[in-house]
Amino acid sequence: MSQKTLPVVFMRGGTSKGLYFHRRDLPADRDAWDALFCGAMGSPDPYGRQLDGMGGGISSLSKVMIVERSQRPSVDVDYTFGQVEVDRPRVDWKGNCGNLTSGIAPFAVDEGLVQTSGDEASVTLYNTNTKKTVVSKFALEDGKAKVTGDFALQGVGGLGARIRLDFLEPGGAGTGKLLPTGNVVDRLTLADGSTIESSIVDAANPVVFVRAAEVGVTGTELPETLRANRELLARLEAIRCAAAVAMGLAKDAQDATTRMMSIPKISMVTRPADAVLLDRSTLKADGVDLVVRTISMGVPHNAVPLTGGMCAAVAANIDGTLVNQAAREGSLKHESLRIGHASGVLEVAAKVERGNAWYARHATVFRTARRLMKGEVYIPG
Repeated sequence: MSQKTLPVVFMRGGTSKGLYFHRRDLPADRDAWDALFCGAMGSPDPYGRQLDGMGGGISSLSKVMIVERSQRPSVDVDYTFGQVEVDRPRVDWKGNCGNLTSGIAPFAVDEGLVQTSGDEASVTLYNTNTKKTVVSKFALEDGKAKVTGDFALQGVGGLGARIRLDFLEPGGAGTGKLLPTGNVVDRLTLADGSTIESSIVDAANPVVFVRAAEVGVTGTELPETLRANRELLARLEAIRCAAAVAMGLAKDAQDATTRMMSIPKISMVTRPADAVLLDRSTLKADGVDLVVRTISMGVPHNAVPLTGGMCAAVAANIDGTLVNQAAREGSLKHESLRIGHASGVLEVAAKVERGNAWYARHATVFRTARRLMKGEVYIPG
């Protein structure tokens, strides 16, 4: 059977890469989307490399975005995120990708979905997965999104034009509640009967946080070391599944493993400490306020998922969470939190208030994005 083709733009957004599609080019029946996107990415691949598609064999390189002009008041663009699983023929539509979100507004401007003028654009986005709004601000050059600049994004080689992303009211993106269980700390009971303390927070995406020391690591390990520790990864998955049940995302652990690998994410936190990075340089403890190692889709992340970083910054501002306990004393008096990860530092500004309940007003991050290719992707018939 001959191959199918779909118009596509291939972009890097932050520390991820993915395929950006116009909604108008896709079948009206969304049930057909999973097969198309899996075919485009090369999933399922039992070898875990996606050599027969556009994917890169890890979660941060196996993503799609669907974009269209919005009909909502005061919103310019609607977008939908899909996490294409590497080893299974399935797309997870449950969460959002903060990194690829940085490419949405530049894509929309360059593709003519949004009309702009002047030297800077401000584009309001609506994510259909989480029902949340994001405001994207970036420089323009000759009517298009500017690409060159002097902003360094750790985890990405070279420099680029800075993109500001304001995630508005990010709490409850996956569950409807900033603190899904109502607690700042929960003791989870795992399938083997063991227990562990955790903080379950839902901001930008749901994340379960645990102390690195409680799962037998320092929290400064490189991803390759974590990947080799199969016992650790199995325990972290058990914790993630227990948290999914506790926050009402899954009916049981099996449901969490088979139906929703992308959320909640699980992050190990520890106090600031010296750490060797992926480029073999050393990140000193005094350069960060918190150290995080995140598992995404069962694989240690080379940086930190942007939504996971925003969730960590929000959690750090909630008194009593494990993240708050691990954050450098006095760091939360400043507007932003410096999160140390395996590729460097992610700085996130989060505004969290407490009235009758904790409330996240916004989280702000800075990224870069670049269009890499425009054309057609071939999908096996």
